[in-house]
Amino acid sequence: MRFQILGPTAALGEDGEPIALGGPRVRALLTLLALHAGRVVGAEQLIDGMYGADPPDGVANALQSQVSRLRRALGRDLVEFHPAGYRLVADPQDVDARRFELLARAGRQALTGGDPERAAALLREALDLWRGTPLADAPHAEAAAAALEELRLAATEDRVQADLDLGRHRDLVAELRQLTAVHRLRERLTAQLMRALYGSGRQAEALTVYDQARKLLDEELGVEPGPELAAAHLAVLRADPALGAPAPSAAGPVRQGLRAQLTSFVGRTEELDQVRARLRDNRLVTLIGPGGAGKTRLANEAADQEPGDVCFVPLAPVSDASGVPRAVLAALDIRDALLHAERPAVDPLTRLVTALADRRLLLVLDNCEHLVEAAADLSDHLLAACPGLRVLATGREALGITGESILPVAPLRLPPVDTDDPLDYAAVRLFADRAAAVRPGFAVDAGNAAQVVRICRALDGLPLAIELAAARLRTLSLADVAARLDDRFRLLTRGSRTALPRHQTLRAVVAWSWDLLDESEQQAAMRLTVFAGGARPGAAEQVCGLPEDVLFSLVEKSLVEFVAGRFRMLETIRAFCAERLAESGKQVAVRQAHADYYLDLVQIADSRLRTADQLEWLALLDEEGDDVVAATRWAAESGQPELGLRLVACSACYWWMRGHRVTSANLAAALLDRLGPRQLPGMEEEYALCVLVAAWVGADDEALRARVVELRDVLGWSYVPSRMEFLMMLLSLMTGPPPDFEQAIDEIMNVAPSLGPWQRALSYTGAAFVLQTLGRMDEALEYFGRSLDHFRAIGERWGAVLVLSGLGALRQEQGDYRGAYALIDEALTLARELGSRTDIAENLCRRADLLFHLGDVEAARADYALAAGLSRRNGSMEMLAWAELGMGEVALFRGDLDEARVCLTRAREVCPEEWYSTVDTRARIAAGLAAVSGSVSER
Repeated sequence: MRFQILGPTAALGEDGEPIALGGPRVRALLTLLALHAGRVVGAEQLIDGMYGADPPDGVANALQSQVSRLRRALGRDLVEFHPAGYRLVADPQDVDARRFELLARAGRQALTGGDPERAAALLREALDLWRGTPLADAPHAEAAAAALEELRLAATEDRVQADLDLGRHRDLVAELRQLTAVHRLRERLTAQLMRALYGSGRQAEALTVYDQARKLLDEELGVEPGPELAAAHLAVLRADPALGAPAPSAAGPVRQGLRAQLTSFVGRTEELDQVRARLRDNRLVTLIGPGGAGKTRLANEAADQEPGDVCFVPLAPVSDASGVPRAVLAALDIRDALLHAERPAVDPLTRLVTALADRRLLLVLDNCEHLVEAAADLSDHLLAACPGLRVLATGREALGITGESILPVAPLRLPPVDTDDPLDYAAVRLFADRAAAVRPGFAVDAGNAAQVVRICRALDGLPLAIELAAARLRTLSLADVAARLDDRFRLLTRGSRTALPRHQTLRAVVAWSWDLLDESEQQAAMRLTVFAGGARPGAAEQVCGLPEDVLFSLVEKSLVEFVAGRFRMLETIRAFCAERLAESGKQVAVRQAHADYYLDLVQIADSRLRTADQLEWLALLDEEGDDVVAATRWAAESGQPELGLRLVACSACYWWMRGHRVTSANLAAALLDRLGPRQLPGMEEEYALCVLVAAWVGADDEALRARVVELRDVLGWSYVPSRMEFLMMLLSLMTGPPPDFEQAIDEIMNVAPSLGPWQRALSYTGAAFVLQTLGRMDEALEYFGRSLDHFRAIGERWGAVLVLSGLGALRQEQGDYRGAYALIDEALTLARELGSRTDIAENLCRRADLLFHLGDVEAARADYALAAGLSRRNGSMEMLAWAELGMGEVALFRGDLDEARVCLTRAREVCPEEWYSTVDTRARIAAGLAAVSGSVSER
């Protein structure tokens, strides 16, 4: 176990996960014990550190209580009692404060021993252990905290000295200015700043620093500068070479413009390796991706790990093309020379080529998107003229230079909604890390994991958006942040004050990219937002009314992704562009074009679903399903019942085959509510299909039930639709059995020859079921066979599943369980090939019934359980009732009456009461419950 007290107190288990410690007193106790890990800490010392000068009454009992709580958190063996006090049983090196002291001491020894490279590495490792204020959870341990802070400052000075010895003068100037501003009287830091300035070629500034320090010491303390500061002053005056950077061969790499990061680097290990590999093999590498994806941080980390010289050039503050080479000159610390009248000015590009011609350097051009042409021209020119130069660029789009290696930077990996271990995913780890920084002790656990996952998914895994969301935990609860993401642009408005304005809010990040688009690109981005599941190029071009090349330019500028043949938008970008569409006044027109496009698609697809091409068309509708739903919903909301009815009617067969019961039923019900009691002339069949689709899961709605009864009375059991072919199947299934079975057979025989291939095959299936009901088994088998031959002839798998299921049920009724099993197993194979969840669940139940009869109870239980899971997901209550019934019967067979009662009761609760297809199910449920009651009474 490891302990952290250089910041908020934390205990980490062997797996590296934080352990919940409890309240502030427990954390204070652990802080004090960890500070002296392995040694006994007296009770009085603990009380003083926990309660200060004014401890409460009964403080000894209070201390024992906190010890007990700490033992419960860590384990009793880790907190030992001694007559003199208590001891944390831990190796001192397992405590970050003690490890810091050891590393700092080793670093100082390496420095004095003449090994600055090892010293710098050890001291950086020591300083990296700090996470905030030391002993933050033990506020009364001021003296110990102050001692640690002093050690930290001394280690920082040693690390700076090691870097100076390695020739890293330019990299240290900014850091030392910050340190001397905070520690104004720290003479060693001032001397180090002078040395860094002088080594960077800034002798005058170094002397100015000395003059300011001398005056400060005189005014504040009335003393002269000490020996170290005076020696540095004299060395600068004498231009002592020992103050400057050593020769390049001994100096180590020069780092210019790279900023030391204040936060940890989370979740980009693989991408970092990719960048470094690309830089080994290519002289120009460009990181592209949407705003907020973390391109700058990735480039900074990659550059920091480069073995040679690096210069980092931020182009975000540069406003015009002429400023790009000047920004590079400034980052390289190449100053303007004094000009004489007889000496013409040298242009910036020539000066850069002269400075870099013989130098091996990685030049990082960050945020090129608004100056992409200028950055491309500069990179192309410098790379051609300077053979030792490499360029790493970042931006929304590539520079477009021959030989450029483009590396997309995608959002962080997102967990699925139901993941068991969200911390396996980088987006969640980043949120947890940044949340802990603003709310000490925050950790992702079973209680909050679902909300954290929801936040990360809603924000598309964009690092900047996740960091902004985590920062809101300063003032909001996690639940509040999750609940407010529908208005993400108002929520995520408080980024770092020192960040560029466009990185301080989520809206500003997207707006920056938006402003870089031309008018046609903005129009395309707005219009693409009407697509719910992304868009194929043809669909996007037709709905947006813009040529394909405009859409692909959005891909090049990282506003849109082109994945698996579809244009897709991150949800954050989509939300922003949707706002612009609403403001434009064109939203209705674009949504109308979207709905019309998908109506055309489902009208074509509907008939193809009942042919040999059905798998291809099912796959296409799977891709377009979200947009079909969106178009249907919009038709209902916008008061276009005719459009909505056509969309529902032409989608009904697809929804049925795929088992999309709940969503489609809700859509149909919403459309009927808008339609009211009226019907549209000429759309009777579309209306009927809409009613039947709504009835899939809404049979207990009285108004809906009345509409179904009306359909049965008006159209009749034997109605043959003239336009909406699939209505024939739904009408016969959903409105109940025919009133007269003999008459039904005659009607089917009369009409079947005049029907199309699919309807004829279906009518033979209906005849077989009616004949089976009449007990005419040989004729039923004949018509099942005819039907199966017809479905196979047209290549229609769903109809074949229906027939095979019917044949299997008939064989089962005849007691031929093995024959029935073969038929049902074949039906199940076809249903799985189709991906029809409802039919899969039905045939799993049928197969389980047969397995039960054949004596394989365990296999039967497994099939019932699988069918129950599928049925819950697609809202098929009759199948769920059957599956629960089967599990209850298995439990009853085993003698487990409690489980049998639970399963059978659940089956009774979910079983529909209206449809004839569940009559047998309800009878079996009643028999099972009666058997359970009888068995209980016999006891």
